[in-house]
Amino acid sequence: MIRTPHIRTAMISLLAGFGAAALVATAFETRVQAQQIASFSSDQPVNFAADQIELQDRQKRVVLSGNVVINQGDMRLTAARTTVAYADAGTLTIQRIDATGGVVVTRGNERAQGSAGVYDFNSRVIVLSGGVALRRGTDTLNGGRLTIDLKTGRSSVDGRGAAPATGGTTTTSSGRVTGSFSVPQQ
Repeated sequence: MIRTPHIRTAMISLLAGFGAAALVATAFETRVQAQQIASFSSDQPVNFAADQIELQDRQKRVVLSGNVVINQGDMRLTAARTTVAYADAGTLTIQRIDATGGVVVTRGNERAQGSAGVYDFNSRVIVLSGGVALRRGTDTLNGGRLTIDLKTGRSSVDGRGAAPATGGTTTTSSGRVTGSFSVPQQ
């Protein structure tokens, strides 16, 4: 349990600022931060690129592999491999993106990474798992799983599946969430 008000406020600020690449609003945010978060729309088109793309029409999915880059507005997801499930009712509509292999989601100066990620477009929920590491400036937050609900603007980090993340970042193997936050200079 976090007892120091400054650390608690910093943790909430980190989650709020990043929150699905800056999609989480909390009561502790400034008006400018809330406007920035509100400006992201999960209805924006999704653009993608990869070294290889395989259309599996019968399964209604597209497999992207090798240096996958997916953009939606100013949010960017990179991974080694993704599977994009879609519906075809006259026009193709993305239902879900499953990503594996060094998944990184960025927006502005905020970054989250994990071993795997799922973006469910129907429920508007993003989940990163496997050694999740959040970065915003010098603030850090590490855990096993990050869940972001784009409809409610709430996110949570838990220690489930906590393990070493890629890129030299480590999380605790005890299943706990860890972090480091900047404090105001006096």
